[in-house]
Amino acid sequence: MTHHVVQILLTRPVTHHELRRACRTLPLGANKDRTRLMAVHPAKTPGRALKSVRRRLQHVLPLDVLTTHYPSPTGQVVLNVEFGPATRALIGQAAAATGQRPAEYLSHSVTKALRRREEDRLRALAAQLEDLLAHDRPEEVLACTARILCHRDPSVSPEPCPGRGDRPSGSLPTA
Repeated sequence: MTHHVVQILLTRPVTHHELRRACRTLPLGANKDRTRLMAVHPAKTPGRALKSVRRRLQHVLPLDVLTTHYPSPTGQVVLNVEFGPATRALIGQAAAATGQRPAEYLSHSVTKALRRREEDRLRALAAQLEDLLAHDRPEEVLACTARILCHRDPSVSPEPCPGRGDRPSGSLPTA
């Protein structure tokens, strides 16, 4: 049987007592603020692992969303979200209007929203780059980018790039 890594997102930070109680049910690892937990769970499929973890922890923890931590070979992350009756009815109606099953409709809607978010993020990044190139020569921007990427260490901040470190963002260069 395959083991699947499950990420558990909580509606609020769990107390130490709740976490100890949950760990007696299923071995868990918690992040620093105890809003996300991780578990390794055996199951035939990622979906079954998520369902099993939810079933075992739903009465112990304030569960929000469960996801597979690693994407599938096709790049998909499996989500497990518990909806209330009113939300399920709305999803069912929207799915019926498009001729899809509710799970299909939800999958397509989430994928479409994520794609739209990524496109918006890339448009914003391009706009920031255009603004930067309006004030600096392309070779300066490229050299500065290379310096930052080559010296990237999360514990050490890079030296400021020449001509940019002492100037507020968006200001024009002085000759």
